[in-house]
Amino acid sequence: MSLESRPDDGVPELTARVVRAAFPKGTLAIRIREVLGPLFTDEDFAEAFPGRGRPAISPGALAVVSVLQYAEGLSDRQAADQVRARMDWKFLLGLELDDPGFDFTVLGDFRSRLITHGLEERVLGVVLSRLSDAALLRAGGRQRTDSTHVLAAVRTLNRMEFVGETLRAALEALAAAAPDWLGGLTSPGWVERYGVKVDNYRFPKGDNVRREWAEQVGRDGFAVLDAIDHADAPLWLREVPAVRILRRAWAEQYHRDGQGVHWREGKDLPPARDRLSSPYDTDAHYGIKRGSGWCGYKVHLSETCELDDPHLITNVETTNATVNDTEVTAVVHQHLARRKLAPREHVVDAGYVTAAHILAARDEHGIDLLGPVGMDTHHSGRDAQAPDLTQAAFTTDWDARKVTCPGGAASVSWSDQRKASGTPLVRVHFALADCDPCPLRARCTKAANGKWGRSLTLLPQEQQQILEQRRAEHQTDAWKKRYDARAGVEGTISQAVRRTRLRRTPYRGQSKTHLANVLCATALNITRVDAWLNGTPLGATRVSHLARLALAA
Repeated sequence: MSLESRPDDGVPELTARVVRAAFPKGTLAIRIREVLGPLFTDEDFAEAFPGRGRPAISPGALAVVSVLQYAEGLSDRQAADQVRARMDWKFLLGLELDDPGFDFTVLGDFRSRLITHGLEERVLGVVLSRLSDAALLRAGGRQRTDSTHVLAAVRTLNRMEFVGETLRAALEALAAAAPDWLGGLTSPGWVERYGVKVDNYRFPKGDNVRREWAEQVGRDGFAVLDAIDHADAPLWLREVPAVRILRRAWAEQYHRDGQGVHWREGKDLPPARDRLSSPYDTDAHYGIKRGSGWCGYKVHLSETCELDDPHLITNVETTNATVNDTEVTAVVHQHLARRKLAPREHVVDAGYVTAAHILAARDEHGIDLLGPVGMDTHHSGRDAQAPDLTQAAFTTDWDARKVTCPGGAASVSWSDQRKASGTPLVRVHFALADCDPCPLRARCTKAANGKWGRSLTLLPQEQQQILEQRRAEHQTDAWKKRYDARAGVEGTISQAVRRTRLRRTPYRGQSKTHLANVLCATALNITRVDAWLNGTPLGATRVSHLARLALAA
C-alpha cells in the first residue's frame, strides 16, 4: 500500500455541530482535538509506506485509534467498531458522521509497519512534541523513573516442561511441513511423550526418574537434529524456526559425549540472560526481583513531576526481565536528551544510581541524578556507644596515594585494580602491626592473621568523592524532602496497570511488547492532559483507617 497524504481540513461542520450538541461538556476525544489538533498527520509515518501501490488508510488516523484503543482497553475489533459508532471519535479523527471506518485487521498491519521500520517510538514522540507546542510540557524540570515487570504472553515453564514443549513444538512444525520425512523417524513412544501440550502431561515422580525422562527427551531431540543435518535431508528443514529454536535450546540444556546425553546442571547452564525460557517467545527471559520471579520483560517509565504542571510520561524503555535497572540509567538520559526533554533533576530509586551514573548525568546532560547510593556497610563492633569506623572516618590523600586512619596511622599499600566487570577500584591496606595496638581496633577491624590489618576499597577519586558527599546528604532532612517526589511514580505504574493492562503484554517478542508499552504511555498522557484540562485533581495517597488513627494521634 502507498501513502497518499490527506490534508486535515478540520472537523466537518455537521460532525462538529452534532457532537457539540450531544456532548455540551465535551469528552476526552473532543477536548484533545480542541487543544492539540489532529494529534497525528500522515507525514509522521511516511517512512513506513512506499510511494507506489494501492492507497493506504490514513496512518495518522490509525495512530489516533491505536492510542484511544489503549486508553479505553479495547481489542482491535472493538476499536474499529468505535470508529464507526462513536461521534466523539469521529470528531477527533475529523471524519464525516457517515464515514464507514475500516476493517479491524489494518490496526495489526499498522503496528507491524511501525516495528518493521523502527518507528515504535514515533507515536509517543509526536504527542510529546504536540504537548510541548501547547506549553503543557517543557525540559529542565524534575522527572522521576521506575520500573515494573511485564509478563510475557506465554506460559512460565520449568526446565522439564521447557525441553518437552520445545521438542513438541518442533515436531508439530515438521509434521505439518514434512510429514513423509518425519513419519520414518518417529517411534510409538514419541506420540505418548509429545502428542499433547506439556501442561497436559504428568511427569514421573522422583529425582532420578525425572532426570532419566529429561535425558530421554534430550536423546530424542538430538535424534531429530541429527536426521535434519544428514546429507539426505532437505536443506530447508534446517531453516524452520521451530528447528532453529530446538537446536539452540539443546545446546543450552544438554551436552553429549562418547557416553551419551547429559542434563546440564548448576554452573554448567548458561546464565538466565542468555538462556531461552519459552519456545514461543525467544525474547522473554526469566527474571527475579525482590524474591519474585516472572518470565517476560521489564518496562521503565519516566515522567515529569512538577507540582503546577500535568505529570506526563516522557520516555519508555523495555528490556528483558534479566536487565538490571542500573543498566538503563544512561539510556534513559540519552533518549530524554535526544527529545530535548532532559530534566534538571532526575529522581530514581537505588537501583538506578551509582557514583559513575551521577557524574555522567551531570557532565554529559546537566542532570542532577537524585537517588540513594550504597551506604558503607562495614561492621566490626556491635556497641551502640562506640559505633563502627566507616570509610568517612578516614582521610584520603589522592595525590600522595595514602590514607590516614582515625588513629593517625598511614596506609602501607595502595593498588589499582578492576572488578570482573571492568569497573576500576583502589585497594588500600593498613599494616597489622599498626592495627594491633590501636585503641580503636574493636571499632575498626577484626583482622587478626596475615600481613594486613584494616582494608578499604575505594572508587576512582571523583567517584569516591561524590559517593561520600551523597552519603552525607542522605542524612539531612532537606535531601529526604527532595526525595519524597519519587513516591508518586508508583501511582503512575498503578494507573498504567489498571487502565492499560501494562503488566501483561498481549504480544510475543520484545519489539512488539515495547510498541505496546509506548502506546500505553501515550494513552496515559492524553488521559492526564484531559484530566488537567478538566481540573481533575491528582488522586490522594491511600491511607488505611488504622494509619489515620495513628496520624490523628
